[in-house]
Amino acid sequence: MLKKFTIATVAFLTVITLNAQKKKNTELERPKLVVGLVVDQMRWDYLYRYYNKFGNDGFKRLLNSGYSLNNVHIPYVPTVTALGHTSIYTGSVPAIHGIAGNDWTDKETGKNVYCTTDESVKPVGTTNVKVGSHSPKNLWSTTVTDELRLATNFQGKVIGVSLKDRASILPAGHTPTGAFWFDDSTGNFITSTYYMNDLPEWIKSFNSQNIPDKLVANGWDTLLPINQYTESSPDNSDWEGLLGSAKTPTFPYINLPADYQSRKDNIRYTPFGNTLTLKLAEASVEGEKLGSDNITDILAINLASTDYAGHKFGPNSIEVEDVYLRLDQDLAEFFKYLDNKVGKGQYTVFLSADHGGAHSVGFLQEHKIATGFFGEGMEKNMTAKLKEKFGVDKLINGVDNYQIYFDRKLIADNKLDLETIKAFAINELEKDPTVLYAVSTTKVQEATIPEPIKQRIINGINRERSGDIQLISHDSMLPTYAKKGTTHSVWNSYDAHIPLIFMGWGINHGESNKPYFMTDIAPTVSALLHIQFPSGNVGNPITEVIGR
Repeated sequence: MLKKFTIATVAFLTVITLNAQKKKNTELERPKLVVGLVVDQMRWDYLYRYYNKFGNDGFKRLLNSGYSLNNVHIPYVPTVTALGHTSIYTGSVPAIHGIAGNDWTDKETGKNVYCTTDESVKPVGTTNVKVGSHSPKNLWSTTVTDELRLATNFQGKVIGVSLKDRASILPAGHTPTGAFWFDDSTGNFITSTYYMNDLPEWIKSFNSQNIPDKLVANGWDTLLPINQYTESSPDNSDWEGLLGSAKTPTFPYINLPADYQSRKDNIRYTPFGNTLTLKLAEASVEGEKLGSDNITDILAINLASTDYAGHKFGPNSIEVEDVYLRLDQDLAEFFKYLDNKVGKGQYTVFLSADHGGAHSVGFLQEHKIATGFFGEGMEKNMTAKLKEKFGVDKLINGVDNYQIYFDRKLIADNKLDLETIKAFAINELEKDPTVLYAVSTTKVQEATIPEPIKQRIINGINRERSGDIQLISHDSMLPTYAKKGTTHSVWNSYDAHIPLIFMGWGINHGESNKPYFMTDIAPTVSALLHIQFPSGNVGNPITEVIGR
Protein backbone atom coordinates (compact mmCIF):
# COMPACT_ATOMS: atom_id res chain seq x y z
CA MET A 1 0.00 0.00 0.00
CA LEU A 2 2.80 2.37 0.99
CA LYS A 3 4.66 1.52 -2.22
CA LYS A 4 1.59 2.33 -4.33
CA PHE A 5 1.11 5.62 -2.53
CA THR A 6 4.74 6.56 -3.07
CA ILE A 7 4.58 5.80 -6.78
CA ALA A 8 1.36 7.77 -7.14
CA THR A 9 2.84 10.70 -5.22
CA VAL A 10 5.99 10.72 -7.35
CA ALA A 11 3.92 10.62 -10.52
CA PHE A 12 1.74 13.47 -9.29
CA LEU A 13 4.75 15.63 -8.35
CA THR A 14 6.39 14.86 -11.68
CA VAL A 15 3.34 16.15 -13.54
CA ILE A 16 3.32 19.33 -11.44
CA THR A 17 7.04 19.85 -12.07
CA LEU A 18 6.68 19.32 -15.81
CA ASN A 19 3.72 21.70 -15.97
CA ALA A 20 5.65 24.30 -14.02
CA GLN A 21 8.64 23.85 -16.31
CA LYS A 22 6.41 24.11 -19.37
CA LYS A 23 4.85 27.29 -18.00
CA LYS A 24 8.29 28.68 -17.24
CA ASN A 25 9.49 27.94 -20.78
CA THR A 26 6.54 29.79 -22.30
CA GLU A 27 7.40 33.03 -20.51
CA LEU A 28 9.81 35.40 -22.23
CA GLU A 29 13.06 35.66 -20.30
CA ARG A 30 15.10 38.84 -20.25
CA PRO A 31 17.73 40.35 -17.98
CA LYS A 32 16.47 42.77 -15.37
CA LEU A 33 18.92 45.44 -16.50
CA VAL A 34 21.21 46.15 -19.44
CA VAL A 35 24.15 48.43 -18.70
CA GLY A 36 26.00 50.06 -21.58
CA LEU A 37 29.48 51.25 -20.61
CA VAL A 38 31.08 53.36 -23.33
CA VAL A 39 34.61 54.37 -22.35
CA ASP A 40 35.44 57.53 -24.25
CA GLN A 41 38.61 57.37 -26.41
CA MET A 42 39.45 53.84 -25.25
CA ARG A 43 41.85 52.21 -27.68
CA TRP A 44 41.46 48.42 -27.88
CA ASP A 45 45.08 47.85 -26.87
CA TYR A 46 44.57 49.50 -23.46
CA LEU A 47 42.92 46.26 -22.32
CA TYR A 48 46.26 44.51 -22.61
CA ARG A 49 48.75 47.35 -22.20
CA TYR A 50 47.61 47.76 -18.60
CA TYR A 51 46.40 44.18 -18.07
CA ASN A 52 49.03 43.17 -15.53
CA LYS A 53 48.17 46.13 -13.32
CA PHE A 54 44.40 45.64 -13.38
CA GLY A 55 42.73 43.95 -10.43
CA ASN A 56 40.56 40.86 -10.86
CA ASP A 57 37.14 42.47 -10.55
CA GLY A 58 37.07 45.30 -13.12
CA PHE A 59 38.33 44.93 -16.69
CA LYS A 60 39.60 41.41 -15.93
CA ARG A 61 36.18 40.33 -14.70
CA LEU A 62 34.76 41.40 -18.05
CA LEU A 63 37.50 39.57 -19.95
CA ASN A 64 37.57 36.43 -17.82
CA SER A 65 33.83 35.85 -17.42
CA GLY A 66 32.41 37.62 -20.47
CA TYR A 67 32.83 37.44 -24.23
CA SER A 68 35.50 39.67 -25.80
CA LEU A 69 35.47 40.69 -29.46
CA ASN A 70 39.03 41.62 -30.42
CA ASN A 71 38.51 42.78 -34.00
CA VAL A 72 35.79 45.44 -33.81
CA HIS A 73 36.11 48.57 -35.93
CA ILE A 74 34.21 51.76 -36.62
CA PRO A 75 32.77 51.59 -40.16
CA TYR A 76 32.77 55.31 -40.99
CA VAL A 77 34.69 58.56 -40.78
CA PRO A 78 34.97 60.89 -38.94
CA THR A 79 35.54 58.89 -35.74
CA VAL A 80 34.30 61.38 -33.14
CA THR A 81 32.23 61.23 -29.96
CA ALA A 82 28.69 62.05 -31.08
CA LEU A 83 28.89 59.66 -34.03
CA GLY A 84 30.31 56.88 -31.89
CA HIS A 85 27.63 56.96 -29.22
CA THR A 86 24.88 57.34 -31.79
CA SER A 87 26.13 54.47 -33.95
CA ILE A 88 26.51 52.13 -30.97
CA TYR A 89 22.91 52.64 -29.91
CA THR A 90 21.29 52.92 -33.37
CA GLY A 91 23.27 50.17 -35.08
CA SER A 92 23.52 52.67 -37.91
CA VAL A 93 25.91 55.12 -39.59
CA PRO A 94 25.94 58.92 -40.01
CA ALA A 95 24.66 58.69 -43.58
CA ILE A 96 21.42 57.31 -42.11
CA HIS A 97 21.05 58.38 -38.48
CA GLY A 98 21.77 62.05 -39.17
CA ILE A 99 24.46 62.83 -36.58
CA ALA A 100 27.24 63.93 -38.92
CA GLY A 101 29.71 65.19 -36.30
CA ASN A 102 29.96 66.67 -32.84
CA ASP A 103 29.04 69.72 -34.87
CA TRP A 104 28.81 70.58 -38.54
CA THR A 105 28.31 73.55 -40.87
CA ASP A 106 24.78 74.26 -42.06
CA LYS A 107 25.02 74.28 -45.85
CA GLU A 108 22.37 76.96 -46.30
CA THR A 109 23.28 79.44 -43.57
CA GLY A 110 26.97 78.70 -43.12
CA LYS A 111 26.45 78.63 -39.35
CA ASN A 112 27.89 76.04 -37.00
CA VAL A 113 25.40 73.46 -35.67
CA TYR A 114 26.11 71.53 -32.46
CA CYS A 115 24.69 68.01 -32.53
CA THR A 116 22.28 68.29 -29.57
CA THR A 117 21.60 72.02 -29.26
CA ASP A 118 17.86 72.73 -29.21
CA GLU A 119 16.79 76.32 -28.67
CA SER A 120 13.16 75.22 -28.28
CA VAL A 121 13.89 73.61 -24.89
CA LYS A 122 15.04 75.16 -21.63
CA PRO A 123 17.63 74.07 -19.08
CA VAL A 124 16.50 72.24 -15.95
CA GLY A 125 18.74 72.42 -12.90
CA THR A 126 20.76 75.40 -14.12
CA THR A 127 20.25 78.89 -15.50
CA ASN A 128 22.98 78.34 -18.09
CA VAL A 129 21.03 78.28 -21.36
CA LYS A 130 23.95 77.12 -23.49
CA VAL A 131 24.69 74.18 -21.22
CA GLY A 132 21.09 73.15 -20.65
CA SER A 133 19.26 73.67 -23.97
CA HIS A 134 19.78 70.25 -25.51
CA SER A 135 17.73 67.37 -26.91
CA PRO A 136 17.98 64.52 -29.46
CA LYS A 137 16.05 66.49 -32.11
CA ASN A 138 18.83 66.10 -34.73
CA LEU A 139 18.80 62.29 -34.38
CA TRP A 140 16.83 60.72 -37.24
CA SER A 141 16.89 57.02 -36.27
CA THR A 142 15.59 55.18 -33.23
CA THR A 143 17.99 53.68 -30.70
CA VAL A 144 17.95 50.29 -29.00
CA THR A 145 16.85 52.24 -25.93
CA ASP A 146 13.87 53.60 -27.88
CA GLU A 147 13.04 50.11 -29.07
CA LEU A 148 13.05 48.76 -25.51
CA ARG A 149 10.65 51.51 -24.50
CA LEU A 150 8.38 50.67 -27.43
CA ALA A 151 8.57 46.91 -26.83
CA THR A 152 7.57 47.24 -23.16
CA ASN A 153 4.87 49.86 -23.78
CA PHE A 154 7.19 52.36 -22.05
CA GLN A 155 7.31 50.34 -18.83
CA GLY A 156 11.01 49.56 -19.24
CA LYS A 157 13.02 52.53 -18.00
CA VAL A 158 15.97 54.15 -19.80
CA ILE A 159 18.49 56.50 -18.18
CA GLY A 160 21.51 58.15 -19.84
CA VAL A 161 24.36 59.61 -17.75
CA SER A 162 27.59 61.33 -18.76
CA LEU A 163 29.73 64.36 -18.11
CA LYS A 164 29.02 65.21 -21.77
CA ASP A 165 25.59 66.32 -22.96
CA ARG A 166 25.83 64.50 -26.31
CA ALA A 167 27.06 61.26 -24.70
CA SER A 168 24.05 61.17 -22.39
CA ILE A 169 21.39 62.41 -24.81
CA LEU A 170 22.11 60.42 -27.98
CA PRO A 171 22.41 56.94 -26.36
CA ALA A 172 19.23 57.53 -24.33
CA GLY A 173 17.30 58.16 -27.54
CA HIS A 174 14.04 59.99 -28.12
CA THR A 175 11.88 58.52 -25.38
CA PRO A 176 13.98 57.97 -22.24
CA THR A 177 12.98 58.21 -18.62
CA GLY A 178 15.78 60.75 -18.31
CA ALA A 179 19.16 61.95 -19.59
CA PHE A 180 21.57 63.87 -17.34
CA TRP A 181 24.88 65.64 -17.92
CA PHE A 182 27.40 67.77 -16.00
CA ASP A 183 27.16 71.54 -15.76
CA ASP A 184 30.59 73.16 -15.41
CA SER A 185 29.03 76.39 -14.16
CA THR A 186 27.49 74.75 -11.06
CA GLY A 187 29.18 71.39 -10.59
CA ASN A 188 25.76 69.71 -10.76
CA PHE A 189 24.08 67.24 -13.09
CA ILE A 190 21.28 68.76 -15.11
CA THR A 191 18.79 68.04 -17.89
CA SER A 192 16.37 69.98 -20.13
CA THR A 193 12.63 70.49 -20.52
CA TYR A 194 12.69 68.00 -23.39
CA TYR A 195 12.72 65.35 -20.65
CA MET A 196 11.08 66.97 -17.62
CA ASN A 197 10.28 70.30 -16.00
CA ASP A 198 12.07 69.66 -12.73
CA LEU A 199 14.95 67.47 -11.61
CA PRO A 200 13.93 64.24 -9.84
CA GLU A 201 14.42 64.28 -6.07
CA TRP A 202 17.17 61.68 -6.32
CA ILE A 203 19.19 63.95 -8.64
CA LYS A 204 18.64 66.91 -6.33
CA SER A 205 19.83 64.80 -3.41
CA PHE A 206 22.87 63.66 -5.37
CA ASN A 207 23.78 67.22 -6.35
CA SER A 208 23.37 68.44 -2.76
CA GLN A 209 26.11 66.11 -1.54
CA ASN A 210 28.86 68.10 -3.32
CA ILE A 211 30.55 64.86 -4.34
CA PRO A 212 32.94 66.52 -6.86
CA ASP A 213 34.44 68.67 -4.06
CA LYS A 214 35.06 65.56 -1.99
CA LEU A 215 36.60 63.64 -4.88
CA VAL A 216 39.19 66.33 -5.68
CA ALA A 217 39.84 67.35 -2.05
CA ASN A 218 43.19 65.55 -1.81
CA GLY A 219 44.44 66.48 -5.26
CA TRP A 220 45.53 63.84 -7.77
CA ASP A 221 48.51 61.57 -7.21
CA THR A 222 49.32 58.24 -8.80
CA LEU A 223 47.49 55.19 -7.50
CA LEU A 224 50.73 53.18 -7.51
CA PRO A 225 54.30 54.34 -6.86
CA ILE A 226 55.17 56.34 -9.96
CA ASN A 227 58.17 54.15 -10.83
CA GLN A 228 55.75 51.27 -11.47
CA TYR A 229 54.15 53.03 -14.46
CA THR A 230 56.43 51.19 -16.87
CA GLU A 231 53.75 51.10 -19.59
CA SER A 232 54.02 54.87 -20.06
CA SER A 233 56.57 57.51 -21.02
CA PRO A 234 58.38 59.49 -18.31
CA ASP A 235 56.39 62.09 -16.42
CA ASN A 236 56.77 65.61 -17.83
CA SER A 237 57.15 64.59 -21.47
CA ASP A 238 57.24 67.51 -23.91
CA TRP A 239 54.06 66.47 -25.71
CA GLU A 240 51.83 66.60 -22.61
CA GLY A 241 49.43 69.45 -21.89
CA LEU A 242 48.87 71.23 -18.58
CA LEU A 243 46.07 70.70 -16.08
CA GLY A 244 44.62 73.75 -14.35
CA SER A 245 47.28 75.96 -12.77
CA ALA A 246 50.01 73.30 -12.94
CA LYS A 247 53.25 74.62 -14.40
CA THR A 248 54.36 71.18 -15.56
CA PRO A 249 52.43 68.00 -16.45
CA THR A 250 53.72 66.15 -13.40
CA PHE A 251 52.36 64.36 -10.36
CA PRO A 252 51.14 65.16 -7.79
CA TYR A 253 48.50 67.70 -8.86
CA ILE A 254 48.20 69.32 -5.48
CA ASN A 255 46.39 72.41 -6.80
CA LEU A 256 43.43 70.39 -8.10
CA PRO A 257 41.02 71.40 -5.28
CA ALA A 258 41.60 75.10 -5.95
CA ASP A 259 41.64 74.56 -9.72
CA TYR A 260 38.26 72.83 -9.48
CA GLN A 261 36.79 75.73 -7.55
CA SER A 262 38.16 78.12 -10.17
CA ARG A 263 36.99 76.05 -13.16
CA LYS A 264 34.79 73.07 -12.45
CA ASP A 265 35.58 71.51 -15.81
CA ASN A 266 39.01 70.58 -14.42
CA ILE A 267 37.49 67.44 -12.87
CA ARG A 268 36.80 66.18 -16.38
CA TYR A 269 40.53 65.65 -17.04
CA THR A 270 41.04 63.52 -13.94
CA PRO A 271 39.98 59.99 -12.96
CA PHE A 272 37.48 61.53 -10.55
CA GLY A 273 35.17 62.47 -13.41
CA ASN A 274 34.64 58.75 -14.06
CA THR A 275 34.15 58.08 -10.35
CA LEU A 276 31.53 60.82 -10.22
CA THR A 277 29.70 59.42 -13.26
CA LEU A 278 29.54 55.90 -11.81
CA LYS A 279 28.27 57.26 -8.50
CA LEU A 280 25.51 59.02 -10.44
CA ALA A 281 24.81 55.73 -12.24
CA GLU A 282 24.37 54.01 -8.87
CA ALA A 283 22.11 56.83 -7.72
CA SER A 284 19.99 56.37 -10.84
CA VAL A 285 19.60 52.65 -10.11
CA GLU A 286 18.39 53.55 -6.62
CA GLY A 287 16.29 56.55 -7.61
CA GLU A 288 14.55 54.98 -10.61
CA LYS A 289 14.52 51.44 -9.17
CA LEU A 290 16.28 50.13 -12.26
CA GLY A 291 16.45 46.34 -12.47
CA SER A 292 14.00 45.91 -9.60
CA ASP A 293 11.34 43.95 -11.51
CA ASN A 294 11.01 41.62 -14.49
CA ILE A 295 10.66 44.42 -17.03
CA THR A 296 14.09 45.14 -18.50
CA ASP A 297 15.61 48.59 -18.01
CA ILE A 298 18.66 50.11 -19.74
CA LEU A 299 21.30 52.30 -18.13
CA ALA A 300 23.52 54.03 -20.73
CA ILE A 301 26.75 55.25 -19.13
CA ASN A 302 29.51 57.24 -20.80
CA LEU A 303 32.84 57.41 -18.97
CA ALA A 304 34.25 60.59 -20.45
CA SER A 305 37.34 61.41 -18.37
CA THR A 306 39.38 58.94 -20.39
CA ASP A 307 38.74 61.17 -23.41
CA TYR A 308 39.53 64.44 -21.66
CA ALA A 309 42.74 63.02 -20.19
CA GLY A 310 43.72 61.56 -23.56
CA HIS A 311 43.23 64.88 -25.33
CA LYS A 312 45.27 66.74 -22.72
CA PHE A 313 48.10 64.32 -21.96
CA GLY A 314 48.24 61.78 -24.83
CA PRO A 315 47.93 57.96 -24.78
CA ASN A 316 51.45 57.31 -23.53
CA SER A 317 51.27 59.51 -20.45
CA ILE A 318 51.33 58.36 -16.85
CA GLU A 319 48.19 60.46 -16.37
CA VAL A 320 46.21 58.37 -18.86
CA GLU A 321 47.50 55.13 -17.39
CA ASP A 322 46.46 56.27 -13.92
CA VAL A 323 43.00 57.18 -15.19
CA TYR A 324 42.58 53.61 -16.46
CA LEU A 325 43.96 51.96 -13.33
CA ARG A 326 41.55 53.97 -11.19
CA LEU A 327 38.69 53.29 -13.62
CA ASP A 328 39.44 49.58 -13.20
CA GLN A 329 38.86 49.96 -9.45
CA ASP A 330 35.72 52.02 -10.02
CA LEU A 331 34.31 49.36 -12.36
CA ALA A 332 35.01 46.66 -9.76
CA GLU A 333 33.04 48.65 -7.17
CA PHE A 334 30.23 49.29 -9.65
CA PHE A 335 29.91 45.61 -10.60
CA LYS A 336 29.88 44.70 -6.90
CA TYR A 337 27.10 47.23 -6.37
CA LEU A 338 25.06 45.74 -9.24
CA ASP A 339 25.63 42.21 -7.90
CA ASN A 340 24.15 43.24 -4.57
CA LYS A 341 21.40 45.51 -5.85
CA VAL A 342 20.18 43.80 -9.03
CA GLY A 343 21.63 40.35 -8.52
CA LYS A 344 24.67 38.62 -9.95
CA GLY A 345 23.69 37.01 -13.24
CA GLN A 346 20.52 39.10 -13.44
CA TYR A 347 21.98 41.93 -15.53
CA THR A 348 23.87 42.21 -18.83
CA VAL A 349 26.79 44.57 -19.44
CA PHE A 350 28.52 45.62 -22.61
CA LEU A 351 31.66 47.72 -22.64
CA SER A 352 32.93 49.49 -25.74
CA ALA A 353 34.28 52.85 -26.91
CA ASP A 354 33.08 55.66 -29.14
CA HIS A 355 36.53 55.94 -30.78
CA GLY A 356 40.21 55.52 -30.00
CA GLY A 357 43.03 58.04 -30.10
CA ALA A 358 46.32 58.63 -31.93
CA HIS A 359 49.75 58.70 -30.37
CA SER A 360 50.96 62.25 -29.81
CA VAL A 361 53.06 63.74 -32.59
CA GLY A 362 55.89 64.45 -30.16
CA PHE A 363 55.86 60.88 -28.91
CA LEU A 364 56.02 59.49 -32.46
CA GLN A 365 58.82 61.87 -33.41
CA GLU A 366 60.76 60.81 -30.34
CA HIS A 367 60.55 57.20 -31.52
CA LYS A 368 61.27 57.92 -35.21
CA ILE A 369 57.81 57.05 -36.51
CA ALA A 370 56.51 59.08 -39.46
CA THR A 371 54.14 61.79 -38.25
CA GLY A 372 53.42 65.50 -38.48
CA PHE A 373 50.60 68.02 -38.45
CA PHE A 374 47.83 67.93 -40.99
CA GLY A 375 46.27 70.86 -42.79
CA GLU A 376 48.33 73.73 -41.38
CA GLY A 377 47.24 76.87 -43.24
CA MET A 378 45.12 74.76 -45.60
CA GLU A 379 41.89 76.80 -45.44
CA LYS A 380 43.70 80.13 -45.85
CA ASN A 381 45.81 78.89 -48.75
CA MET A 382 42.88 77.24 -50.53
CA THR A 383 40.71 80.34 -50.13
CA ALA A 384 43.44 82.41 -51.80
CA LYS A 385 43.82 79.92 -54.67
CA LEU A 386 40.06 79.81 -55.24
CA LYS A 387 39.90 83.61 -55.33
CA GLU A 388 42.75 83.73 -57.84
CA LYS A 389 41.07 81.11 -60.04
CA PHE A 390 37.41 82.16 -59.82
CA GLY A 391 37.66 85.82 -58.83
CA VAL A 392 35.53 85.41 -55.69
CA ASP A 393 36.77 85.57 -52.09
CA LYS A 394 35.66 83.36 -49.17
CA LEU A 395 34.19 80.53 -51.22
CA ILE A 396 34.90 78.18 -48.30
CA ASN A 397 32.27 78.33 -45.55
CA GLY A 398 34.20 76.17 -43.13
CA VAL A 399 36.30 73.07 -42.52
CA ASP A 400 34.72 70.57 -40.10
CA ASN A 401 35.26 66.85 -39.57
CA TYR A 402 38.02 66.72 -42.20
CA GLN A 403 35.47 68.07 -44.68
CA ILE A 404 35.42 71.29 -46.69
CA TYR A 405 32.12 73.15 -47.00
CA PHE A 406 31.64 75.65 -49.84
CA ASP A 407 29.38 78.72 -49.71
CA ARG A 408 26.50 77.71 -51.96
CA LYS A 409 24.83 81.12 -51.91
CA LEU A 410 28.05 82.87 -52.90
CA ILE A 411 28.57 80.34 -55.69
CA ALA A 412 25.03 80.84 -57.00
CA ASP A 413 25.20 84.64 -56.74
CA ASN A 414 28.37 84.65 -58.85
CA LYS A 415 27.03 82.11 -61.35
CA LEU A 416 29.80 79.62 -60.57
CA ASP A 417 29.61 75.84 -60.80
CA LEU A 418 30.10 73.86 -57.58
CA GLU A 419 31.48 70.76 -59.32
CA THR A 420 34.06 72.82 -61.20
CA ILE A 421 35.15 74.44 -57.94
CA LYS A 422 35.40 71.05 -56.21
CA ALA A 423 37.47 69.57 -59.04
CA PHE A 424 39.91 72.48 -58.92
CA ALA A 425 40.17 72.32 -55.12
CA ILE A 426 40.77 68.56 -55.10
CA ASN A 427 43.56 68.93 -57.66
CA GLU A 428 45.23 71.57 -55.47
CA LEU A 429 44.67 69.65 -52.21
CA GLU A 430 46.35 66.54 -53.56
CA LYS A 431 49.55 68.55 -53.91
CA ASP A 432 49.62 68.89 -50.11
CA PRO A 433 52.12 66.31 -48.75
CA THR A 434 49.95 65.70 -45.66
CA VAL A 435 46.88 64.77 -47.76
CA LEU A 436 46.51 61.12 -48.71
CA TYR A 437 43.18 61.55 -50.52
CA ALA A 438 40.77 64.39 -51.27
CA VAL A 439 37.39 63.13 -52.47
CA SER A 440 34.20 64.79 -53.67
CA THR A 441 31.47 63.62 -51.29
CA THR A 442 29.08 63.16 -54.23
CA LYS A 443 31.54 61.04 -56.21
CA VAL A 444 33.08 58.72 -53.62
CA GLN A 445 32.09 55.57 -55.46
CA GLU A 446 34.02 56.73 -58.55
CA ALA A 447 37.19 57.63 -56.63
CA THR A 448 40.28 55.44 -56.98
CA ILE A 449 40.79 54.84 -53.27
CA PRO A 450 41.06 51.47 -51.50
CA GLU A 451 38.65 49.72 -49.22
CA PRO A 452 37.87 50.06 -46.39
CA ILE A 453 38.45 53.81 -46.71
CA LYS A 454 35.94 54.21 -49.55
CA GLN A 455 33.09 52.49 -47.69
CA ARG A 456 33.85 54.38 -44.49
CA ILE A 457 33.59 57.69 -46.34
CA ILE A 458 30.28 56.61 -47.88
CA ASN A 459 28.93 55.55 -44.48
CA GLY A 460 30.05 58.80 -42.87
CA ILE A 461 28.73 61.25 -45.44
CA ASN A 462 25.30 62.61 -44.60
CA ARG A 463 23.74 64.13 -47.69
CA GLU A 464 22.24 67.09 -45.83
CA ARG A 465 24.87 67.78 -43.19
CA SER A 466 28.30 66.72 -44.42
CA GLY A 467 30.74 68.83 -46.44
CA ASP A 468 31.59 68.88 -50.14
CA ILE A 469 35.10 67.40 -50.01
CA GLN A 470 36.29 64.65 -47.65
CA LEU A 471 39.97 64.80 -46.69
CA ILE A 472 41.97 61.73 -45.68
CA SER A 473 45.31 62.46 -44.07
CA HIS A 474 48.45 60.37 -44.14
CA ASP A 475 48.91 57.95 -41.23
CA SER A 476 49.67 59.48 -37.84
CA MET A 477 49.07 63.04 -39.03
CA LEU A 478 47.26 65.08 -36.38
CA PRO A 479 45.43 68.40 -36.84
CA THR A 480 47.42 71.48 -35.88
CA TYR A 481 45.28 72.12 -32.79
CA ALA A 482 46.66 68.89 -31.25
CA LYS A 483 50.18 70.23 -30.63
CA LYS A 484 49.93 68.80 -27.09
CA GLY A 485 48.18 65.58 -26.10
CA THR A 486 46.22 63.96 -28.88
CA THR A 487 42.96 63.80 -30.81
CA HIS A 488 40.99 61.44 -33.08
CA SER A 489 38.82 61.52 -36.22
CA VAL A 490 40.38 59.27 -38.85
CA TRP A 491 39.88 55.77 -40.25
CA ASN A 492 43.18 54.33 -39.03
CA SER A 493 43.29 51.55 -36.44
CA TYR A 494 44.44 53.82 -33.61
CA ASP A 495 41.15 55.74 -33.92
CA ALA A 496 38.84 53.03 -35.28
CA HIS A 497 39.82 49.78 -33.48
CA ILE A 498 37.73 49.64 -30.31
CA PRO A 499 37.09 47.15 -27.48
CA LEU A 500 33.82 45.27 -27.18
CA ILE A 501 33.04 42.93 -24.29
CA PHE A 502 29.70 41.50 -23.19
CA MET A 503 29.16 39.99 -19.73
CA GLY A 504 26.33 38.67 -17.59
CA TRP A 505 22.83 37.39 -18.27
CA GLY A 506 22.51 35.49 -21.55
CA ILE A 507 26.18 35.94 -22.50
CA ASN A 508 28.56 33.14 -23.41
CA HIS A 509 32.16 33.09 -22.22
CA GLY A 510 34.99 33.33 -24.73
CA GLU A 511 36.70 35.59 -27.23
CA SER A 512 36.87 36.03 -30.97
CA ASN A 513 39.12 37.61 -33.56
CA LYS A 514 36.44 37.58 -36.25
CA PRO A 515 35.76 40.99 -37.82
CA TYR A 516 32.80 42.93 -36.46
CA PHE A 517 31.68 46.56 -36.42
CA MET A 518 30.47 49.04 -33.86
CA THR A 519 27.08 48.87 -35.56
CA ASP A 520 26.69 45.22 -34.49
CA ILE A 521 26.22 46.17 -30.83
CA ALA A 522 22.62 47.43 -31.00
CA PRO A 523 21.25 44.43 -32.95
CA THR A 524 23.07 42.07 -30.56
CA VAL A 525 21.36 43.72 -27.58
CA SER A 526 18.07 43.72 -29.51
CA ALA A 527 18.37 40.00 -30.24
CA LEU A 528 19.21 39.29 -26.61
CA LEU A 529 16.08 41.17 -25.50
CA HIS A 530 13.86 39.90 -28.35
CA ILE A 531 12.96 43.43 -29.43
CA GLN A 532 12.87 45.14 -32.81
CA PHE A 533 16.14 46.41 -34.29
CA PRO A 534 16.49 50.23 -34.34
CA SER A 535 14.91 51.86 -37.39
CA GLY A 536 18.15 52.68 -39.23
CA ASN A 537 20.06 49.56 -38.19
CA VAL A 538 22.65 48.21 -40.63
CA GLY A 539 24.45 45.88 -38.21
CA ASN A 540 23.98 42.19 -37.41
CA PRO A 541 23.66 40.31 -34.12
CA ILE A 542 26.90 38.73 -32.94
CA THR A 543 25.46 35.25 -32.53
CA GLU A 544 28.49 33.66 -30.90
CA VAL A 545 28.09 36.07 -27.97
CA ILE A 546 24.45 35.25 -27.21
CA GLY A 547 24.35 31.69 -28.56
CA ARG A 548 21.64 32.26 -31.14
